[in-house]
Amino acid sequence: MSDIDTRISEIVKGSDVVLFMKGTPLFPQCGFSNRATSILDHCGVAYDSVDVLQDQEIRQGIKTFSDWPTIPQLYIKGEFVGGSDIMMEMYEAGELKQLLDEKQVAKAE
Repeated sequence: MSDIDTRISEIVKGSDVVLFMKGTPLFPQCGFSNRATSILDHCGVAYDSVDVLQDQEIRQGIKTFSDWPTIPQLYIKGEFVGGSDIMMEMYEAGELKQLLDEKQVAKAE
């Protein structure tokens, strides 16, 4: 495993929910990242975020790590879920909330 894969793996395993995004939850830097944070906020779960704009290695490495070409990317309990479109589909169908409940993800405080 490369150094960047190791770093990303540690980040993903370090939190129940991790969103790799452009910007931060308070200041998303693209519409897709904004939508992803809004969905997680509506689900009421605690999550960590990684601003890929602050680290070019992570910005490129996450695409290889997940074999997914776009950002944002959501991980729940170490498993890749998808990008904002998949998150939206799952949210609208009630599947995202169900997955978060099944994985016993902590609620936001």
